[in-house]
Amino acid sequence: MTLAESLNILSRYDLDHAGEAQRMHWVAEALRRGYQDRARYLGDPDFVSIPMQRLLSRAYADQRAASIQRDNATPSDALGDPIEVRQGDNTTHFSIVDREGNRVAATLSINTLFGACFVAGKTGVLLNNEMDDFAVSTTAVNSYGLIGSQANLIGPGKRPLSSMSPTFVEDKRGVLVLGTPGGSRIISMVLLAILGYASHPVVDLDHLLMAPRYHHQYLPDRIEVEPGGFTSDVLDDLQLRGHIVQFAQRKWGNMQMVWVDKSTGEVTAASDPRGQGSGMAWY
Repeated sequence: MTLAESLNILSRYDLDHAGEAQRMHWVAEALRRGYQDRARYLGDPDFVSIPMQRLLSRAYADQRAASIQRDNATPSDALGDPIEVRQGDNTTHFSIVDREGNRVAATLSINTLFGACFVAGKTGVLLNNEMDDFAVSTTAVNSYGLIGSQANLIGPGKRPLSSMSPTFVEDKRGVLVLGTPGGSRIISMVLLAILGYASHPVVDLDHLLMAPRYHHQYLPDRIEVEPGGFTSDVLDDLQLRGHIVQFAQRKWGNMQMVWVDKSTGEVTAASDPRGQGSGMAWY
């Protein structure tokens, strides 16, 4: 839902003809608002009433975009409800397409390092620590120092929030199957890959995977950028607009992609050079 809401907001803008800093500004502002709504509204739908139709509507996207200024960043605390969103790691993703066109995008997480640090019998399978994805209270922090909201409070039978976003993208050119680990950065990584796919007439998986990444998740109120990915002119431009830009200590993500060309039937696969994995296609 966060991915779809952010894309709905971005559909108002001509990203293909925008300069790099302008494009990053708009994407960051869309993500800022998408992640805010993730923190405000999302939780286990068996326990929380989520206004799904409203959040995914174009009218709501127009309403959210109305507060975006072309040349100035919106301070996240000006949007209200300052709720932080968790960030995790140690997640796995795979993308698969078979000869009959069946497709799978699956993201699997054990959450924190070594999960719950318990193994199921003699299986060697680590049990996950997804309980940390819950908010223990509206003021307590999780293992990453982040707070949650009322919608995601821990409770019997409830499912915790997750940023996992396995995705299919299909148009007249073909089908792209993708996803990635990365905790709270998953949504922004998938969004940037979709935008890269949409803006290039020739599909080049390596280009999509190697493109520099940036991230905004409402709070902390900053654009996080990969080291070495952007020119000083672009970063200076963002700061002049009021954005706080922070360099990450390292690059992030381990995206896996499969592409099926509808015109030729050819299948290609690729793996993120930042992480571990491989892309294979055989017939």
